[in-house]
Amino acid sequence: MTAEATGSPGSRVAHTLREEILTGRLEAGSRLTEAEIASRFGVGRGLVREAVQRLSLQGLLISRPNRGAVVAPEAPRAIRSLIVPIRRTLEVYALQLVFDELREADFAVWEAILLRMRDACERRDFQAVAEADIAFHRALLERAGQPDLIVIWETLVGRIRSHFQSTQRRFPDAMEIYDEHRAILESFRGRDLAAATRLLKEKIG
Repeated sequence: MTAEATGSPGSRVAHTLREEILTGRLEAGSRLTEAEIASRFGVGRGLVREAVQRLSLQGLLISRPNRGAVVAPEAPRAIRSLIVPIRRTLEVYALQLVFDELREADFAVWEAILLRMRDACERRDFQAVAEADIAFHRALLERAGQPDLIVIWETLVGRIRSHFQSTQRRFPDAMEIYDEHRAILESFRGRDLAAATRLLKEKIG
């Protein structure tokens, strides 16, 4: 679980809404009001505004004064081809930063995510698969310990969020998704940075 998910109430609201947008539980154009969010999470409107502002800065919401917010559309298809290589660069950079420092406690974080992913793949629950996919890659950025990287990464992922849903369905067997991420984790364990980097680059696209 991310630091944001266990942080202040405002951070938890932002985290939950972000996950729902990224995994398609909240679709583009969905309308959100302060009153509805405050009631759902049991928090004050000030914290709701904080969460909405944070997600608006990341391009996930479009805030409208006195009218609530709506889930923002994704980036146009022509822009997505620019975003994916930037995302790949960020993750490879994060991997290079931490590769020699990875320990069993780090691997345990990914193992827990893979358990959720395997269960979701077995059930063919593609929203849950997308959630685990995002969590797997975010864990690498969080391990790098540089908040700016996470902010940039989350903004990029938010602009191509359907990637984590639509690409999952291209696999005839959903368990192949789990197998791909298992291979990435094993490459991290293998202590061969060049091999791990090649595999990570190959699987981000």
